[in-house]
Amino acid sequence: MEKKELSVFAAGGTNDAFAQYFVGQSYLNMLSMEQVVIGNVTFEPGCRNNWHIHQAKKGGGQILLVTAGRGYYQEWGKEARELHPGDVVNIPSGVKHWHGAAPNEWFQHLAIEVPGEECKTEWCEPVSDEAYEKLK
Repeated sequence: MEKKELSVFAAGGTNDAFAQYFVGQSYLNMLSMEQVVIGNVTFEPGCRNNWHIHQAKKGGGQILLVTAGRGYYQEWGKEARELHPGDVVNIPSGVKHWHGAAPNEWFQHLAIEVPGEECKTEWCEPVSDEAYEKLK
């Protein structure tokens, strides 16, 4: 599938460094590595990341700013939330979740790493096809 530029933020190259944690193709353009880490993540239709947890001894977590397309965010044990441009998702550290594109639409968000102490991402299992296919 041809990469699509969706917003003022370029999609970047294929997200090869994290490909093992995604179902489908994603693209990554690191916008900032200073002060606050910000990555522009673009998902092809049907692409989503695995369940994961942003761990931190203090602070940490992630903020998603949706810039284009349609996608989903879901916390473990809760219903998925449909996402559209302009939506903001605040994800505290320690919350198991996933995010990604709708089945037939591209999706893009800025992923902002909330500063904290001893921050790391714990990658878990993929979102099952069965659960994903139940989404609108």
